[in-house]
Amino acid sequence: MYIKRHIEEVLKSAINEKGALCVTGARQVGKSTVLKTLFTEHRELTLDDRRLLKLALEQPEEFFARFEPPVFVDEIQYAPSLFSYVKMYIDKTGAKGAFVLSGSQRYEMMFNMTESLAGRVNLIDLYGLSIREILKDDFCEEFMPTQEFLKKRKPKPLKYNVVWENIWRGFFPEIVANGTDWFRFYSSYVRTYLDRDVSKLGQVGDLLQFEKFMIAMAARTGQLLNIADAAKDTGISQQTAEKWLSILIASNIVHVLKPYYNNVLKRLIKTPKIYFMDTGLASYLLGWDNAQVLQNGSMAGAMFETFVIGEIIKSWANSNGVTPNMNFFFFRDKDGNEIDLLIKRNGILYPIEIKKHINCDKNDISAFKQLDKIPDMKRGEGCVLCMADDIFPITATDMAVGVRYL
Repeated sequence: MYIKRHIEEVLKSAINEKGALCVTGARQVGKSTVLKTLFTEHRELTLDDRRLLKLALEQPEEFFARFEPPVFVDEIQYAPSLFSYVKMYIDKTGAKGAFVLSGSQRYEMMFNMTESLAGRVNLIDLYGLSIREILKDDFCEEFMPTQEFLKKRKPKPLKYNVVWENIWRGFFPEIVANGTDWFRFYSSYVRTYLDRDVSKLGQVGDLLQFEKFMIAMAARTGQLLNIADAAKDTGISQQTAEKWLSILIASNIVHVLKPYYNNVLKRLIKTPKIYFMDTGLASYLLGWDNAQVLQNGSMAGAMFETFVIGEIIKSWANSNGVTPNMNFFFFRDKDGNEIDLLIKRNGILYPIEIKKHINCDKNDISAFKQLDKIPDMKRGEGCVLCMADDIFPITATDMAVGVRYL
C-alpha cells in the first residue's frame, strides 16, 4: 500500500529545474517507491543488481549508451564514475530532469556530486514517514512554535497510546503500510545495512562490533554525545568510534544536533547531541519488545525527545527538501540551563522544550530567559511540546502544545 508522501510536490518541482534530481535517505525510507510513483517515464536501473553494477563500474561509458535517459538510477553511490557521464549528457543536451538518482550514503554522494555535477543537480533529503503522513494529514508546512503557525494547523486526533505505539514501531514504510512483523523487519534491516552499506562505506572489519557500536549510540539518543564513553563501551579506540559515527551519519541513521554558541555567553556547552532518525530502529537495538515497556522504561524521555526532534526535521525537509542543519540548535550552559531545540529564522531564536508529561508550567520554560542575554539576537515565541491534547498558554508568548500539532 502506497502512502502519499508530503515531499511529492517538492520533487515534482525540482525535477524541472536542473538536469538531474537526486534523492538521498536511509535504506528503505521509500526513495525508490516515491520516485517510481512520480516519474513513470524514467526507466528504473538499480545498482543493487550485480550485473548492472558490474557494467557501471567496468564500462561506465557504455552504461548510458545502453540505457538512454530519461533513467532512474537507484543506489548511485556504488558507481561514482557514472557522475562524469551524467555531466557530459546534461552539458551536451541541456535536458531538464533527464536523470533521477537516489542513494543511501549521503556524504560520499555529496562529495562526488559537488565535484562532478555542481549546478546540474537538485539534492533532496527523504526521511521515514512522518506522523502527519501516517495519519493522512495533508498539512505540509514546517513546524514553528508560533501562534501564526498554530492557527493554521488543524491536526487530526492522536491518542496517547498511539503516540507510543508509533515511537516503538518506527517510521519505515514497510512497517507502517504493510504491517510487516516488527522483529523480523528490524533484524533483516540491520543485517542488510551492515552487509551492503557499512562494509562498502567504512571498510569495517568486524561487523558484529560495529553493531555493538550502533547499540551504544542508540542508548545515547537524545543525549550529549560522549564519543569516548561510547568507544569504551564498545571496546574500540576513540579514533575508530569517531570514524564509525561518521558512517552512521553518512548513511542517515543518526542526526547530530549542534549546540548554539555565542562568544558573549562564555559558559555554553559545545558538545553536540545525537538522535536516531528512526525510533523503531533504536527500540529494536535496545531490546524494547513493545510500546508499553518502552513507555515505562528509563529511556522514555529520551525516546520521546528523539521522536519530536525527528518529526520537526521531517516537517522542514518535506516542506523544502533540505535538512535544516543551519537552522536547528540546542542550548545548554554549564549551569544546567537547557533548551531542547532552537530554531533560528530571520535572526530570531524560537525556543522549544520537549516533555513527555501532560501538564506543563513555567518551570518547563525557565531556561528560555537565558536567550534574552544574547546581544543582537531577538527571542521569538516558544513552546513546550508535550502529551497534552490541545494548546494552552504558559506566558503571553509561550505555550504548551500537544504533539498532535507537530
